[in-house]
Amino acid sequence: MRIPALGFSTLLLSCAVIAPAQAQDGVDLGAAYVMDVVGVAAGDRPARVYWLDNLDVTADLALDKLVGWNGATMHVDVLANMGGMPNDRAGTLQGVDNIEVASHRLRLFEAWIEQKIGERTTVRAGLYDLNSEFYSNDAAGLLIAPAFGVGSEIAATGPNGPSIFPSTALAVRIDHKLGGDGFVRAAVLNATARTLGDPGGVNLTFDDGALLIAEGGIAGAGGKIAVGAWGYTLHQDDIFAVDGAGDPIQRHARGAYIVAEKPFNDPEGAHPVAGFVRAGVSDGKTTPFKGGWQAGVLVAKLWAGRDDSQLSFGVNQAWLSEGYRNVLRGDGVHSAAAESAVELTYSDKIGPVTLQPDLQLVFDAGGDAEAKPVVVGGLRASIEF
Repeated sequence: MRIPALGFSTLLLSCAVIAPAQAQDGVDLGAAYVMDVVGVAAGDRPARVYWLDNLDVTADLALDKLVGWNGATMHVDVLANMGGMPNDRAGTLQGVDNIEVASHRLRLFEAWIEQKIGERTTVRAGLYDLNSEFYSNDAAGLLIAPAFGVGSEIAATGPNGPSIFPSTALAVRIDHKLGGDGFVRAAVLNATARTLGDPGGVNLTFDDGALLIAEGGIAGAGGKIAVGAWGYTLHQDDIFAVDGAGDPIQRHARGAYIVAEKPFNDPEGAHPVAGFVRAGVSDGKTTPFKGGWQAGVLVAKLWAGRDDSQLSFGVNQAWLSEGYRNVLRGDGVHSAAAESAVELTYSDKIGPVTLQPDLQLVFDAGGDAEAKPVVVGGLRASIEF
């Protein structure tokens, strides 16, 4: 555990608690603090307990009220992450905790302006989280494993990952509402995800090209079904194959996905239940994953009189690319066809604090067919302002 880091996050949390009281008309301030205690038992090694946290401070500005800019809003999101890295012990390819980061920093996560164009179209420009609108669905939101955020086959792409937590990139996104619940949206994002707080700051050059992504479908009270596709404008390194000079062969990096979510009963009823299934594929050459899928169910208002109680169960599987399996074989590992995991989690609010015990089992962790199942148990505590 890295308990001394708690002092830094506590200081920032204190500032966030004070900030909402200073909000004015046209300014909406908020903060959320999440702390996880995670125990990992992997193979024959002794179990180990990790502490990690995430502080998220946001500001939404109605620019029409503040500066007379009609149809414009601004969103700013600052992150601070501290604590341990439980996946160091778990040894999985997809991770086990969605607030784990490789480096502990204060980052400007998002900073974009959105402009309305007519009644149905909006454009966003700035530092933008791809997963806030693409490859996402509400029913997967309670699950803690990162695979239920954005599919691993796209999360593992780019020079240092795409524009998702915890580092975003400059982007332009356009969204258009069709008749009924239909929508189409597309975005162009800098292929190098790097923001204020990361070494070097925001990348302004686009020297590594851009990530293009588009999604369309139907989303409303009756559920969601959407399909998306993505690709990089510049070639990416093959994960295994090299040319005669020993340099990685350059490949097109691209993929597609589908997201489906359906409520099984009345969302306003006593025990709303929603299920989801998602699947994605990639080129299978430039990442460890040629595809994968996730599925699960979310039950809200689980107990009578406890409207904040929720239970979720999820299953995910990441199919390993042949190139990555060759890398593993070269290291003497008996490679598996996929890394698989299941997760069961429960959440309820007690006073101002939401508590969420969580249990995960990971099979063939790291793509090792001979690896013993990894057991991950944890407790998440969160508070919002």
